[in-house]
Amino acid sequence: GFPRTLGQAEALDRICELDLVISLNIPFETLKDRLSARWVHPASGRVYNMDFNPPHIQGVDDLTGEPLVQSEDDRPEAVAARLRKYKDAAKPVIELYKSRGILHSFSGTETNKIWPYVYTLLSSKIPPILSDEEN
Repeated sequence: GFPRTLGQAEALDRICELDLVISLNIPFETLKDRLSARWVHPASGRVYNMDFNPPHIQGVDDLTGEPLVQSEDDRPEAVAARLRKYKDAAKPVIELYKSRGILHSFSGTETNKIWPYVYTLLSSKIPPILSDEEN
């Protein structure tokens, strides 16, 4: 997400005025598990998730048969450290937008359960784009 720090939020304020900010509150363990399950084929950049989009053969790219690697940043210990650092940096940003009355928070663990609520909010704030035939 962006902005992640108060400095980034202040820089964003200088170029535009936000009227809606969405915060997705996902449990720490869910984030850690999802990020730690990510593996990549280095040559192509293809990303696999061992829970949601696993390769046909574990540890091997579907197209080339070459080995997959896990980034150091995606190892469980590193993910936990990144999430703690993000939480500390993001807290003042969340408080800023909450104080402005433009923060909308959604909680959950599954995209397909959170998305309908986000979509409803966005649909109420953004007018539909009409095609040329409808204008």
